[in-house]
Amino acid sequence: MRFQDKVAIVTGAGQGIGEGYARALAAEGAKVVVAELNEEQGERVAKELGALFVKVDVADPASADAMAAAVMAEYGRIDYLVNNAAIFHSMRRDGLTTVPLDYLTRFLQVNLLGALHCTRSVLPHLKEGAAIVNQSSTAAWMGGGYYGLAKAGINSLTASLAAELGGRGIRVNGIAPGPIDTDATRSIVPEEYRSSMVQGLALKRMGTPEDMAGTVLFLLSDAASWLTGQVVSVDGGQVVRL
Repeated sequence: MRFQDKVAIVTGAGQGIGEGYARALAAEGAKVVVAELNEEQGERVAKELGALFVKVDVADPASADAMAAAVMAEYGRIDYLVNNAAIFHSMRRDGLTTVPLDYLTRFLQVNLLGALHCTRSVLPHLKEGAAIVNQSSTAAWMGGGYYGLAKAGINSLTASLAAELGGRGIRVNGIAPGPIDTDATRSIVPEEYRSSMVQGLALKRMGTPEDMAGTVLFLLSDAASWLTGQVVSVDGGQVVRL
């Protein structure tokens, strides 16, 4: 129960990895806030966990501000923020030179600037010892098109925020999942390609949301009290950085 009486916001917690993060935090005593654009999915997870559901569009700074205000009204504190929300399920298959610019703009607003908007919104309420985890991806190091572009930006954002907020005793780290077996992955990656990806991993299987949970718990916990500005790959050995 490392997080007893702590308040943790998880954006995009209505399904997939975000839902896994929310469940893991709740299991260790946290008061979890399911911050999600999809009301049906968000309310489902919140009900199952006895958590607070807050509808949020992370691309909209005003919506992120309203999320922080709702959490403060309910709990009076914010200890942790997990910036997980992203456009991934049913993402367009397109290249950087061909993707429609209006779609690309919305995509980057959610997948990159959304993490900054939410951080700015909760920051006035964070105290020394608070922690933020940003969701990256191994696509950041693999030429992953505009998805990889956004995640490379998340890595840079993580390092920059860690440097900026360290003096206030606030830690900022990231997690870069490899291929994870979720509905979102199955919706955009053909089965034959998933099979070839698995063969390229050191550990020959797709990851699961449960595989991710231990890392987010560690990064938020006091066990990582002198760890900041880092992006941890949890990917079955997909990417090796020396």
